[in-house]
Amino acid sequence: MAVTVPPPATRRQPAARQRPRRTLRAGVFGLGAALPERVVTNDDLADRLDTTDEWIVRRTGIRTRRWLADGAPLARLAADACAEALADAGRTPDEVDRVIVSTITPDQITPGLAPAVAGLLGCSPTTAAMDLNAACAGFLTALDEAAALVESGRARVVLVCGAEAISRLTDHDDRGTAVLFGDGAGAVVVSGGDLELGISTFVHGSDPTQAHTLYADQGDRVLRMDGQTVYRHAVARMIESTNAALASAGLTVADVDLFVAHQANARIIESASAQLGLTDEQVMIDVDRCANTSSATIPLALHRAEAEGRLRPGATIAFAAFGAGYVWTAGVVRWKERVHVCA
Repeated sequence: MAVTVPPPATRRQPAARQRPRRTLRAGVFGLGAALPERVVTNDDLADRLDTTDEWIVRRTGIRTRRWLADGAPLARLAADACAEALADAGRTPDEVDRVIVSTITPDQITPGLAPAVAGLLGCSPTTAAMDLNAACAGFLTALDEAAALVESGRARVVLVCGAEAISRLTDHDDRGTAVLFGDGAGAVVVSGGDLELGISTFVHGSDPTQAHTLYADQGDRVLRMDGQTVYRHAVARMIESTNAALASAGLTVADVDLFVAHQANARIIESASAQLGLTDEQVMIDVDRCANTSSATIPLALHRAEAEGRLRPGATIAFAAFGAGYVWTAGVVRWKERVHVCA
């Protein structure tokens, strides 16, 4: 009788030890900006308004602003900023899955600005392109949306652009608002990677009961503002949301390398940063150069900070913005963090 001998037991080999994988995180990997050629100084405005350079600087911190020429397309300015951001990130237009443009001043009521920007860049016909309107908080809102798209796997490369021609919504005969606004565009490239922090948690809020203090209606189509009320709410909301965003990220103000807030008014930024406990070295001011460009102020300020050597890869940035609606948002980003970037 034959006896079947079972094969010797195979010894199970231990699995190779691997570094625990982090969850895919979105990060910022490219930056670009574009400004109109025309520079408007405070003295230019003082020639026809009851104001002076000294009064404007003391009340707002603004010294110059840029205005688009009559009839010049905002889409071209936005596309120039996006093209620089793509080059900075080492990406090409055909790699872009989504283009999100934050604006309240598109060239037309419809279609939006984003499809025109995607076309000027030469993006693929399959690239989704959309406008977003969250007033002066729009760029940060779009940045958070882009991060969600990347981290959910719905997009790999997203262009986020803040582009505004606020001079077209300005009552140039109103001394209280005519000196405040400018035009410009700034953009970043958002993609995913094995990042430690990347684009961290953002905090948002809104309060429509105060909408009447900052608005532009369909009638006269110019910005109207109760400056003192807006100032008070802007400071309070940006402080609250910045503290909440830092706490959510497990950080404190001591961890912040640069605080980049919406550049509406130097006094708002200085008051909020002082109450947050930030030093002057931690705070970025760009309103003196570009004035209030609504959703473009933050990427323009980032561009200047990087050019001046105040912003380097790996820096921790705290963001805060407040705008009409009222809407506000704040968040924390590790700037151009590079561990392993996904293709």
